[in-house]
Amino acid sequence: MIIIINNGLDQFRAALYIRLSRDDGDKEESNSVTNQKSMLIKYVEEHNDLLLYEIYIDDGYTGTNFERPSFKRMIRNIQEKKIGCVIVKDLSRFGRDYIETGNYIERYFVDFNIRFIAINDNIDSLYTQYDMLLPIKNIFNEQYALDISKKVQTAFKVKQKEGQFIGAFPSYGYIRDPLNKHNLIIDESAATIVRRIFSMYANGIGKLSIAKLLNAEGILCPSEYKNETGMNYRNSNRLNTTNYWTYSTINHILKNEMYRGNMVQGKTKRRMKGKAHYLPQEQWIIVKKNHPPIITEELWEEVQRNLKRDTRYIDFNQKVSIFAGFLKCGDCGRALAKNINLGKVHYICGSYKNYGKGRCSSHRINQTVLEDILLEDLNNILSNINIEELVVTEVEKKINMLNTVPVKKEIEKIEIEIQRILFYKKKAYQDYLEELINKEEFIEFKKTCESKIILLNDKKALLKQKNEKILDKELPLWIKSLLETKTVDKLDRSIVMEMIDVIYIYEDKKIKIVYNYE
Repeated sequence: MIIIINNGLDQFRAALYIRLSRDDGDKEESNSVTNQKSMLIKYVEEHNDLLLYEIYIDDGYTGTNFERPSFKRMIRNIQEKKIGCVIVKDLSRFGRDYIETGNYIERYFVDFNIRFIAINDNIDSLYTQYDMLLPIKNIFNEQYALDISKKVQTAFKVKQKEGQFIGAFPSYGYIRDPLNKHNLIIDESAATIVRRIFSMYANGIGKLSIAKLLNAEGILCPSEYKNETGMNYRNSNRLNTTNYWTYSTINHILKNEMYRGNMVQGKTKRRMKGKAHYLPQEQWIIVKKNHPPIITEELWEEVQRNLKRDTRYIDFNQKVSIFAGFLKCGDCGRALAKNINLGKVHYICGSYKNYGKGRCSSHRINQTVLEDILLEDLNNILSNINIEELVVTEVEKKINMLNTVPVKKEIEKIEIEIQRILFYKKKAYQDYLEELINKEEFIEFKKTCESKIILLNDKKALLKQKNEKILDKELPLWIKSLLETKTVDKLDRSIVMEMIDVIYIYEDKKIKIVYNYE
C-alpha cells in the first residue's frame, strides 16, 4: 500500500471517487455530486490516517459498466502508484455490475495493495475481512439498475407514443419549442433548404447534383449548421473530414417522414450493456400529423414515387473488384471509387469523384499498377520467412484457439463466478432455514442467481462455439498453392481479404499497406 509518513503518522494517499447517473435510477437529492463530495471530504478530515490525493468525478455515467473517463484515470494513477486508498459513498457509486465490481474489489485492489472504503456499506478492507454479503449487495445493485433501466425505457416509449420528442437532436429543419422541449417547431432558415431539396428532386434533379449545388452555394450541411447554431452536434456515422453535403445526406432527408409532420422515433433498441441496433421499420413508433410539416403531403408523395422509380438494379453476380472495400484516400479517408476508362480500371478518391476538386484531389491509381506493387511486396515478405513453419503455426493457432490464454482465462473466470453464485445461493437457503431472511427475499435472490447462471453458461457456450468453428475451416486454396510454389503468382480477392487490412493511397503516389499480420 502507498503510505506516507507525516509527522510520525502513517497516512494513505486517498482517491475520492464520485459517480452520478440519472439513467440507472440515482436519486438526484441524496446522491448529487455535491453531497457525495461533502461526505467523502468530511470522512477524510475525520480520519488522521487518510490524506486527500484527488477527487475523481463521473457525472452522467452509468454504473453498469466501467467505461468512465475519471474512473479510468483513477486506475491509471493506481498503476502509477500515486494512490493507496479508494473511497466511495457506497458500492452502487463504485459500480452496479456485480461481476466487475467484485473483480476490482477482491482481485485488482488486492493485487495493487489498495485500501477500499465504502462508507455507507461499512466496508474498509484495512480493518475488516471480506464481507460475505458483498457479492449479494453487488447483485442487487445490478438488478436495481436493470429494473430502473426498464422503467426508464417504458417511460420513454409512453412519451414517444404520445408524440413527444425525446431525442438528443431534432431533424434538420426543426428545433425544440422553448416553452416545451418535447415539442418541435420549424426552424425556418433550415426548413427553406429542406423545401428546396424536395422541390429540386421532384423537378428531376438528382441527389448528387443537389449536393453539389448546395456545396457550390456555400450552404452549411446539417451537421455543420447544428454546430454553428450552438447544438454541439456529433454524427458518429460520418467521417471527421466530411463537413459538406453528400449524396447520402440528401437521400436521408428525402426519406425522412418528419418533414411531412409525422413523428418517427424508436428506430433503435439499446440493451443496458451494449450498442444500439436498428429495428425493422414496422417496429418504429410513428405518430402521424404530430407537428407542423415543412413540406406538403402532395410534394412528399411525388418525391416518394420518384424515389421508387430511381431505384437501381444491383447485379450481385457481377464480378467484385479484388480491392473493393480495401482502398481509402490517404488524405480525406473516404473510400476510393472504381472507374473504367478505355478498358482500363483505375481508382480515384470518392470525395473528388462526387464533389469535385474543392473537397479532395484525385489520388488516381491504376489497378494493374497496384496489383504489381502489392504482389511484389507480398513476395518480398514471403521470401524472408519459412512458409511451411508459418502455415503450420497458423494451423496450430486455429486448432489451439480454444486453449489460448485470453479465451481460457475468460472461461475460467465464468466458471469461478458460477461457483460463487451457487455458493451464495446455498448460503441464502441456509439463512432462510435459520430465519435470517424471509421466504420472499430468498425466492427473489434465488431467481436472480439462477438467471445469472443461465447468462454465464450461455456466454461460456458461445465462447466455445466460436472457437470450435475455426476447426472446421480448411486452408484456403492460395495457401495450399503457396506451399507448393513458395510464391504468389497472381492476386485474387481471397488473398487480399486474408492478408490485407487496408490500403491508403496518397496524392504524392505514396502507398501505405496495412497487413493483417506482423
